[in-house]
Amino acid sequence: MSSLRDHLVDSFLPAAGSAPVEWAIAEGLTGYDEAVAFMEARAAAIADGRAPELVWLVEHPPLYTAGTSARTEDLVEPDRFPVFQSGRGGQYTYHGPGQRVAYVMLDLKRRQPDLRRYVAALEAWLIATLAEFNIRGERREDRVGVWVRRPEKGASVEDKVAAIGIRVRRWVSFHGISLNVEPDLSHFSGIVPCGVRQHGVTSLVDLGIPVTMPEVDAVLRGTFEEIFGPTERAEAPLLSGN
Repeated sequence: MSSLRDHLVDSFLPAAGSAPVEWAIAEGLTGYDEAVAFMEARAAAIADGRAPELVWLVEHPPLYTAGTSARTEDLVEPDRFPVFQSGRGGQYTYHGPGQRVAYVMLDLKRRQPDLRRYVAALEAWLIATLAEFNIRGERREDRVGVWVRRPEKGASVEDKVAAIGIRVRRWVSFHGISLNVEPDLSHFSGIVPCGVRQHGVTSLVDLGIPVTMPEVDAVLRGTFEEIFGPTERAEAPLLSGN
């Protein structure tokens, strides 16, 4: 039987006549504090009608972030990497080189002002992206994110390949998703990722898919457009730390 979430996403298209979503890719590594400050300002501008919607693709230096539900005991190695308090939902997560982070700033009033449907749409985007690389990503009703079964490790073993953590203010979303392309998976051992102890993490390369970040970005854009509508390329933001 298909899950409830399977019925929640047919598309998350904007209202007719809406402008394309800007699509920007940052070069190098982006500082976390600077990224959050930019998102806060851009989300406010979108809500006020002063800026178009934006998907901003970045990589961060190695760091941990704590979501609003983070538990102290899940920060296993507090001195390993910088730790940032984050306003997004969820628990602890890792960001670092080789992981594609997509910050998604959409006006949900122009789409569907329904947070559950929005999270399901983000999951569908990631699952469609993985399918382009012949990877079967799956949802779990009790765990946000996208998971892959690892039968070679055991009948019930599954690993997380992508995480989701969002915040919404005035019905504009920010924060977003992270997809493990080729990060150092040992860096996840300093936390209990998303509070899930009984499962591990994986990446596209760990799953045997030797893919580059530009290849992943191209697929992400195509599958995003299927669910969220047209995009147009834009220059990446210039941040104070650049």
